[in-house]
Amino acid sequence: MQVLPYNIAHLYLENEQEFDHPWSDIEGQYIVLWWRCIAIGEIYINAGVELNDDLLRKKIIKAIEPAVDMYMSGKPPSSINFKIAFLNKDHNEFSKGMNEIFSDFIPRMIPPGADVSVVICTRNRSGYLKKCLESFGNQKCMPVEIIVVDNAPVDDSTYNVAKEFKSVRYVREPRPGLDIARNTGARESKGSIIAYTDDDVELHPWWIYQVNETFAKTTAAAMTGLVIASELKTESQQIFERYWSFNRGYTDKLFDPYFLIENLAAGPPVWEIGAGANMAFRKSAFEKAGYFDERLDVGAAGCNGDSEMWYRILLKGGSINYNPRAVVFHEHRKEIKSLKKQLFSYMRGFTAAALIQQSQNSNAGYKKHLYYKIPVHYLKLILRGFPGYRSRYTTVFDELKGVISGIRYYNNHKKRSRY
Repeated sequence: MQVLPYNIAHLYLENEQEFDHPWSDIEGQYIVLWWRCIAIGEIYINAGVELNDDLLRKKIIKAIEPAVDMYMSGKPPSSINFKIAFLNKDHNEFSKGMNEIFSDFIPRMIPPGADVSVVICTRNRSGYLKKCLESFGNQKCMPVEIIVVDNAPVDDSTYNVAKEFKSVRYVREPRPGLDIARNTGARESKGSIIAYTDDDVELHPWWIYQVNETFAKTTAAAMTGLVIASELKTESQQIFERYWSFNRGYTDKLFDPYFLIENLAAGPPVWEIGAGANMAFRKSAFEKAGYFDERLDVGAAGCNGDSEMWYRILLKGGSINYNPRAVVFHEHRKEIKSLKKQLFSYMRGFTAAALIQQSQNSNAGYKKHLYYKIPVHYLKLILRGFPGYRSRYTTVFDELKGVISGIRYYNNHKKRSRY
C-alpha cells in the first residue's frame, strides 16, 4: 500500500494573503497554525480532500480554540469576538482581537543574550549537527555558550563541524552513553540555566529567549517545550508523529509534586512532560536532584533518562513547566527499519526507567503498569493488527521485545551506580 507524503505548512494567521494558498492536494497537508511567533494549533488535511475557504476556517477555529482560550485566561472580556470575525473573513477585526489576546506574550524588546548554556550531545552525525548549529544564527537572543559533547566518536567529523562555528565549544566524552554525555555537558556548563537539544533538531529563532523567560517568570526547576515535526514524507515519519509524537500541545502545563501524588497509584506518567530534544534545567536542579541516570538512554537501556530525571525533580519537591512558545523542529527517522529499532529502544528504556522509578518510591504503581496494563495493551494491539500489522501495528512486536529486554536490563543493572 502506497503511503503518500504530508507536506508541512506553517500558516501565520496575521497574514491574510496566506489564505490564497490551495490547501487541498493530491498529497496530505499538515498545517501548523501561528499567531506571529506563537504556535497555537495544527490541522491535518488528508490526501485528496478538498477544502473550501469556509470549511478550512472552521477547522482552524476548532484547532486554535484551546490555546486562544488559555491566552485569554485572566484577561477582561474583549469587545471583539475573534471567532466570528475570522469566520466572517473580517481580517482587521480578527487581528485587533488576536493582538489584544496575545499582547502580554509578544515581547517588544528581546535582550541580545541570556545566561543559558546549550548542550548538544552527538555521535557520528555531523550532517545533522551542522544544520542544528546553523540554526543558532537565527536566534534573537544568544546563549552564553554552545557546548557540543562528542560522545565516543569513531572519527573527527563532529570536531570538524564544531570548529566551523566560533561560538561552539567542543567537548569530547570517550565513554559511550547519552546520559553520560548529558552529565558531562552539565558539569562543563557555566550558565545558570542548562538547555538541551538534539543534533537532528533546528531551532525556532525565539527558542533561547523563551527558555530563559520560563525560568525568569517561574520558580520551575526544569522546563520542556514544543517539538514540531520538520518532515512527514515517509510512512515511518508519519507513524512516529501520529503515535509517538514529541509534540505536547499548544497550551502551558505545570507539573508539580501534586502531579506525582494524583497519579502515584497508577505510576506517574512523567513521559508526558516533554521530550529530551527540547528541555532545560536550572543548574541548581542537578545539585538537588542529582544528574542523569547513566543506566538509561542511548548507549545503555535505550531511552527515558529525561523522564526519570523529571521524576526525581518532582520527588524532591520541584516543578517543571511546559512552555509551548519554546519551539524546535525535529526530523523523525525516515525508514521503517530505523523506526523499529528506535521503538525497541524506547520501550526498553521506558521499562527500565519505570522500574528505577519504582525503586525510588515503593508506593508508585509502575509494577502494576508494567505487569498488567502493558501486557493487556499489547495483546489488544496484536489482535487489532492481525494479520497485516500495518501503520500503527508495524512496530508492535519490536516494542514488546523492548519491554522484555528492559526488564532484563534493569535486573542486570539495578545495583550499578547511577552517575
